[in-house]
Amino acid sequence: DSAALGTIIDDAYAAAGTHPDAIDTGVVILTGEALRRENAEAIAGILAEQGGELVCASAGHHMEAMLAAYGSGAARVSHDLGQRLLNIDIGGGTTKLGLVDNGTVVATAALHIGGRLQVVDEAGRIVRLDPAGRHHAERAGFAWKRGDTVSPGELDRVAETMAETLMAALLARTLPPGIEQLFLTEPIRDFGRIQGVMLSGGVAEYVYQREERDFGDLGKRLGRALRRRIDAGFLPWPLLPAGECIRATALGASEYSVQLSGNTTFISAPGELLPRRNLQVLQPPVTFDDEIDADRLASDVRRHFIAFDRREGEGEVALAFRWSGAPSYQRIAAFAQGLRKALRNTIARRQPLFIMLDGDIAQTLGALLREELGVESEILVIDGVTLMDFDYIDLGRIRLPSQTVPVTVKSLVFREDPRAPHHHEHQHEHGSHHEYSHDHGQD
Repeated sequence: DSAALGTIIDDAYAAAGTHPDAIDTGVVILTGEALRRENAEAIAGILAEQGGELVCASAGHHMEAMLAAYGSGAARVSHDLGQRLLNIDIGGGTTKLGLVDNGTVVATAALHIGGRLQVVDEAGRIVRLDPAGRHHAERAGFAWKRGDTVSPGELDRVAETMAETLMAALLARTLPPGIEQLFLTEPIRDFGRIQGVMLSGGVAEYVYQREERDFGDLGKRLGRALRRRIDAGFLPWPLLPAGECIRATALGASEYSVQLSGNTTFISAPGELLPRRNLQVLQPPVTFDDEIDADRLASDVRRHFIAFDRREGEGEVALAFRWSGAPSYQRIAAFAQGLRKALRNTIARRQPLFIMLDGDIAQTLGALLREELGVESEILVIDGVTLMDFDYIDLGRIRLPSQTVPVTVKSLVFREDPRAPHHHEHQHEHGSHHEYSHDHGQD
């Protein structure tokens, strides 16, 4: 009911004493169990539209694990110490694993272990029992169903079983079938040499003994069960001090705008490609060696789609690259060939390509894609702006007579981000540059 939801949003802003028009930027993030609801994206769209100038981001399991690794501070600690750390984010429905090496998230995974898979009321009657919660109860020897009355001792037993299951998921070289089926992604098969562990999420508040309240779920029991195992030395890695726990995610968004010259860009069909709003930016970890390997570049790009829970060819994204080295024909042609291989579904469906570069090769790259490689998709290649993962961009219509393209960059903000201070660099002046930042809290 969009009208009813709109009323709720209006009432919330009125209670806060503000108006959506006063919000410069912010972020709506769908994660975990919320993302699984059928109307979740529609609700987020209404929030983004009626709540002000908000970024609307859907975070699947991999992206949520990355958000937790940055939001908890694990990425910052890993960067500052130059170490390989594991961030374990235990929320209400899932546990996200983020392996961080020198400040960079190198692997992620998620499994169905969380503090709110089972919830009881004051009388001990089960009022919520997710399928994964039923599975954990069965592993503990109980055939629970919603409406059953359970004892505190039985809840303790299920929490202990869940803690044992998580330890096994982290430590077992070969996962037993009953544990492997809990994974919502591919498990991380090899952690490498981990030098420390941080925990985040609501359950981590209990692991770090920062919360004592019981909310009728298994959060408190699970947190305490995990803490006992950590203190007993079950984990072979040291537990690092807490960063952000329940608020281990983006705090909000910052925003700045630039005008980029249309004379140095490649835009095959301005009327069809512009404007665009809230394009998610993906920055694949591509290294431009002296001799560019098109196959390796394509593989790097495809893996990065997976890392952000995106299916190449489904939905529009902006790919950002840090070009380096000589702008020779051979190198740019190999770059173009790699893009064509990486974006084969997008191109086959004749969906548009959006490429953002920091080096001055936009026109050459676009021309090679269109004229030599025969890419029939509409193509936009813009240079002169540096973008990163967790950025979202708005592209405006070409302005006359200046022939400039307005670009607004909105970046998710984390309390502890190893990429800070402000990471965007405008490479060469194409017009006015306005920059401002607002922190609107966690949405």
